[in-house]
Amino acid sequence: MMLVDERGDIVLVNAQIEHIFGYTREELVGRSVDVLLPERYRGAHGSNRAAFFSQPRARPMGDGRELFGLRKDGHEVPVEIGLSPLRTAGGQLVLSSIVDITERKSTREYLQASLREKEVLLKELHHRAKNNLQLIASLLDLAASSPSPDVLAQCRDRVQSIGLVHEKLYQAGTFARIDVADYLDSLVDQMRQSWARPNVTLTVEAPQTFMLPLDAAIPCGLMVNELVVNAFKHAFPDARAGTITVRAAREENRVTLEVEDDGIGLASPVGRKPGHIGFELVHALARQLRGTLVFHQQAARAHA
Repeated sequence: MMLVDERGDIVLVNAQIEHIFGYTREELVGRSVDVLLPERYRGAHGSNRAAFFSQPRARPMGDGRELFGLRKDGHEVPVEIGLSPLRTAGGQLVLSSIVDITERKSTREYLQASLREKEVLLKELHHRAKNNLQLIASLLDLAASSPSPDVLAQCRDRVQSIGLVHEKLYQAGTFARIDVADYLDSLVDQMRQSWARPNVTLTVEAPQTFMLPLDAAIPCGLMVNELVVNAFKHAFPDARAGTITVRAAREENRVTLEVEDDGIGLASPVGRKPGHIGFELVHALARQLRGTLVFHQQAARAHA
């Protein structure tokens, strides 16, 4: 609390004023209240004070504007001020109730920023959901044009690879980028369970930790899914044993994905066959990523 007379001189302050502004009461009493105002407020303060004393009534100061006080050390502090007239034998005074709202202001700004972030996030989630549903619809259309006995299992794996990206985003507490090594480990583990082949070993080699944005992670996951499924289905006939290796590495702005198996090798030329849409999908995804796709006779190698 602070008492000020009609001339603008400080008559009385309490400990709260000392704490907010860093002065002792002895340093303040008798001085102009302008010492507690930033320079930009001082020019109009005299006329504002005169207007108050001409029609004294209890009211907040500032009419909703942000107010700042000036500390002894020169730093400004956001404040909230309530004015109440007080008539005494010595004349009319104004009782100013001053509250430091630094913490409240910081909390409000944090909440406002958080709200803006959530609004942007909600729009982004709607956009992503729409894009993912369109992608799933396209995959189903593509599968429908090339029926095969395990078409539903393949569609399931593709949808699961998309869903896994979002699961990793949620677990990481981010909505923009995922850790590639962690994602591939989980994707490969998921595929081991879907395509149980005890005689085939499926491993991941991704020594580097690097991130990919969502719009790149989903196509990369789908490509790995298609190449690994193709290896499971065609590289090891007659219960042949072998190994499928998924590799990922990053060099500057280029990411290399590689799926390699030690099975019987790829048929040549590599392309779409009746009932097989995997390679066509891999080509389309590589184009989407503006990547280069390379196949070798003894390995399936994808660069994106």
